[in-house]
Amino acid sequence: MSLSPFSRRRLASIGLLAAVPRRLLASPVLRVGDQTGGYRSLMAASGVLDGIEHLIEWTIFPAAAPLLEALNAGAIDCGGVGDAPFAFARAAGVRAKVILATRSSGASTALLVPRNSTVRTFADLEGRMIGTGKGSVGHFLVMVARERAGLKASDINLAFLSPADAKAAFVSGAIDAWSTWGQYVYLAVVQDKARILLDGQGLMSGLSYQVATERAITEKPDLLRSFAKRLQAALHWGLANIDAYAAAWAKETGMPYEISRETLVARGFTPAPIDARMIADQQHTVDVYVREGVLPIHYDAALGFDASFNV
Repeated sequence: MSLSPFSRRRLASIGLLAAVPRRLLASPVLRVGDQTGGYRSLMAASGVLDGIEHLIEWTIFPAAAPLLEALNAGAIDCGGVGDAPFAFARAAGVRAKVILATRSSGASTALLVPRNSTVRTFADLEGRMIGTGKGSVGHFLVMVARERAGLKASDINLAFLSPADAKAAFVSGAIDAWSTWGQYVYLAVVQDKARILLDGQGLMSGLSYQVATERAITEKPDLLRSFAKRLQAALHWGLANIDAYAAAWAKETGMPYEISRETLVARGFTPAPIDARMIADQQHTVDVYVREGVLPIHYDAALGFDASFNV
């Protein structure tokens, strides 16, 4: 359906369609991938999407891996993922680049054990089974925590599971520990009597990215740039309005408000520029995966960033 002249003028006035090539005006839709409890509720609550909701087509995924698969297949134009899964995606040949980034303390990625577990340090997990998502931030936390504990890869057992399957395995006792992130951490603490053994503070970069396909960067640069600018504004709003953000997030995910708020406080995503420090941190993530034999190739992480989108 084509836009009316009035709609075109209105959208151009807020910057979303400014300078968009004429060939894209017939269908100026940005297909955005989001993880459960991601950015959609934040952007809606902050008001940055007012008047342009019909130009954003959202698809929600349970984790980064299926989102990146959709990105690789061209089913979405951009999406939010952590630094670790993006390292995997680039190694697998996914043609996408970082256009916006955030940093956090790493506290919202954590390794959980049952509350009555005898495990007190990571070294106590020697010979035991840890569940996590392959290539996830949880997987990365396990590797760096294991290295710090002085254990070899063969000293622990990994079960690669989706968040839902990992939760079920953790509750049933099929795994001894679960390395996960975000709301899954605090929901497990409250509902499943889990105990946080350690988290990512001091072990992880805390980087998360909004990544876009190279095709979208070429064909929809102005849509992407406007979206990134609005997302950055929403992130700043969320930091300043944590209670309202938590309420909106809880409504979207069905999580209790208290868990939503605790997760957001721990996560604390702060917009960060794409710069040499960020690229070096991403290169470290790549290097760790290569050293561990998880990634089949070593590559230059700088090729996965597009600093022209820095706001």
